[in-house]
Amino acid sequence: MLFLIILLIIVCIALALFVLIQNPKGGGLATGGSGSNMFGVQRTGDVLEKGTWVLLALVVVLTLSITTIGKSGGSSATGAGSKIQEQLDKTPTPSPIGGGNTAPAPANTPPAATDTTKK
Repeated sequence: MLFLIILLIIVCIALALFVLIQNPKGGGLATGGSGSNMFGVQRTGDVLEKGTWVLLALVVVLTLSITTIGKSGGSSATGAGSKIQEQLDKTPTPSPIGGGNTAPAPANTPPAATDTTKK
C-alpha cells in the first residue's frame, strides 16, 4: 500500500507538470485581447492533452485501489489496528448522562460533631 501511495504522489506531480506545460487554448482568462494561437504546434498540444487525461485516469484508479485496499485490510498494519480495536472494545464507555464522574463517599467516616451549646 505504501508503494501505491508513493506512486500516486509521483503521478500527481507529473499531472501538475503536464497541466502547467500546456499552452492556453484561447478560452477563459487567456482571451485578453491578444491574437489566438492558430498556427501553434498542434502535435505537442495533443500529446500533452492525452497525457493529462491518462494521468488523470491513473490518479482515479490509484485512489480507488488505495481506498479498497485500506478498507479490506490488505496492509500490514491491520494486525495492530485490530489489536487497538479489541482494546477499545474492552474499555467501558462512560455514561452519556455524566453520572459516572462523581467520586464515591468514604464508607467509614464518623459523623461531624455538631455544636450543641446554646448561646
